[in-house]
Amino acid sequence: MKRLSVFLGIVLLIMSIVSVSAAGNTITATSQTEAAALVYVSGYEMEPGVFYPYESGTITVHVTNAANASVMISQPDLISPNLHVSNKDTFATSTNLGPGATVDYTFLVTADCSDGTYFPLFTVSSNVPGSNAIHSVLTLKVDSTDARVTISQKPDNFAISKTDTVNVSVINPRDDEIINVIVMASGTGAEISPWEQYIGTIAANSKAETTFQITPETPEDVVFNVTFDNGDNHRKTSVVLPLNIGDDKTGAEIVVNNIESSGSGMTQTLKGDVTNNGLTDAKSVLVTVGGAATPVNPNPVYAIGNLEPDDFSSFEVTYTMTGNGAVPLIVDYKDADGNSFRETFSIAASNSSAMPGSSAMNSAPAGASSQRRGMFGSFGSGFSQIPVTEIVVILIALVILIYAWRKGLLRRLMNKFRKDPLPETDDSEEQE
Repeated sequence: MKRLSVFLGIVLLIMSIVSVSAAGNTITATSQTEAAALVYVSGYEMEPGVFYPYESGTITVHVTNAANASVMISQPDLISPNLHVSNKDTFATSTNLGPGATVDYTFLVTADCSDGTYFPLFTVSSNVPGSNAIHSVLTLKVDSTDARVTISQKPDNFAISKTDTVNVSVINPRDDEIINVIVMASGTGAEISPWEQYIGTIAANSKAETTFQITPETPEDVVFNVTFDNGDNHRKTSVVLPLNIGDDKTGAEIVVNNIESSGSGMTQTLKGDVTNNGLTDAKSVLVTVGGAATPVNPNPVYAIGNLEPDDFSSFEVTYTMTGNGAVPLIVDYKDADGNSFRETFSIAASNSSAMPGSSAMNSAPAGASSQRRGMFGSFGSGFSQIPVTEIVVILIALVILIYAWRKGLLRRLMNKFRKDPLPETDDSEEQE
């Protein structure tokens, strides 16, 4: 019994605290007329926050009773020549608004007006005889300014089969957020990844950016369609991206020079330098010949590897030639995305010069040839161009001369041409 008494005491204490709290949120009214006068509009919301002209939405008005007594209210209405309210009949019955309670009235409206700020009047009546109706002026903003979509980043030119990054910006210049923003790409002339990007919500007077990877196959336009919601209203806008096909101004640019041509029997050897004169790396660089020239061992294909901007490397390719004429020198390479490129240079056999030829995937400029000649003939800038044979011959000759001098052979040879021969001595003993 004691436990039951304690439990009931706690319940009564809690109920008294709640009653005191409720009483603290109300104002004591001595009559129904005073109670009706304490009913007021405590707030309102609009969805969307800013309407487009002739767009539909909702306006919700909150009515609160600040008195300590219940009040009957009825006939809520939203009055404006610029608004069409489609659900006025919904509020035909009276509402009993208790002490400290709030009731919400939601109106389905259409903004029948152009851009501007409007002030619809909300009104609700009290059923208490002699009391006045409750009025409140609302603020409605109508703005036709639309969200915009722009291409914020793209290359000056696209190249066939080369992947480039394109950034799309969605700008919300309105004074309210837009929601469910989606960017979708469309086009039959390119591979696009991804085809769709979900942004979500863009706050008022702000923007969001998303990225697409585009690999053109034909010079056709890509369209970016943006859909979004303003409240429950679906809207869309778009921007067109022309795929201008041309030289990649930031890509690798292959130049060949210091060309040498030599032959031994049927096999011909082509030597020279490959330089990357572009702004990005040329990766997996391979050099060979084509056309009437057939690559053969020992160097049918010369692998250079990676060439950074302003870097160069020497090459040496061996081949056999059917007939006379220029030799097509082929340089294959890749970019950082794995896209393949080919440069072809025409090497004139008569003067060993490199002339720009056709490019299979990218027409980057190629340099003309030049020759550098050393003491024993032509050589280029790579280790493969050093005259090793001539250096070895000179070293052997020096060794023979030193040996002959130390053994006295030079003295004996000179005595044959002297009138008064010198006595023969061992040069090695003189050194001692």
